[in-house]
Amino acid sequence: MPTETVYGLAADAANARAVAAVYEAKGRPAFNPLIAHVADLAMARRIARFDSRAEALAARFWPGPLTLVLPVLDSAAVCDLARAGLDTVAVRAPAHPIAHALIAALGRPIVAPSANRSGRPSPTTFADAVEETGASAAVALDGGSCAIGLESTVVALLDMPRLLRPGAVTRAELEAVVGPLSEAEADAKRSPGRLARHYAPNAPMRLDADTPRPGEAWLSFGPAGSGPWNLSPAGDLAEAAVKLFAYLRAADRSGPTAIAVAPIPSEGLGEAINDRLRRAAGFVG
Repeated sequence: MPTETVYGLAADAANARAVAAVYEAKGRPAFNPLIAHVADLAMARRIARFDSRAEALAARFWPGPLTLVLPVLDSAAVCDLARAGLDTVAVRAPAHPIAHALIAALGRPIVAPSANRSGRPSPTTFADAVEETGASAAVALDGGSCAIGLESTVVALLDMPRLLRPGAVTRAELEAVVGPLSEAEADAKRSPGRLARHYAPNAPMRLDADTPRPGEAWLSFGPAGSGPWNLSPAGDLAEAAVKLFAYLRAADRSGPTAIAVAPIPSEGLGEAINDRLRRAAGFVG
């Protein structure tokens, strides 16, 4: 199913057999929890305990690319396997109309981790999603290319607010609503996408490169960038986020000795882009 972030491999969150099939299709470790996608805040309140901070973030950023990790309220609605045995649940209301219609039609939460094999770059086009895990899906919904191209921001609200995974909703935007965000380590296991090597192409990666070496594919950035895979000739971080996974895949298909990536500014959305690049390269961060 398409979302505004990436394509997801969707299943009924309450159905442990269906959730197990998602893990199997992705080759995903069972300790990595899945996000429960909901149609609206009312559905979210039935499965998770919302405090004033969660209410404020949902009011500001939903529907949209923000996942909240909260105490679970209805453990049957999001099965134990989907929550990786935790007493918390990750919940998000996606903005894509097809995703919303599917969840509303089912009438209960849907898990929809990125429709790639675990550790691979997330699919941001219908063709890439079908190539990765289409053989495991009963139905494939074509919603065009994803508008954002990076997985959702994940914030835990269990004690002090913690940024578990950066994404399209930036640290500054979050802190404007809930105040300073603490370091993620204490709750990192509660978030998807936190494995050290994640989003990885087959070729090794070299980050913060000035120029490509012979045999390397080149992901450039900015007006001085060159080659077919310039993440944004204008130096626009939003454009770079949209193109990141698709260009990683295209570069990987060219059979390079490695993929060299130009430096990406770290402010704003650049924090999320650099997080994905470090994990694709196998760096813990």
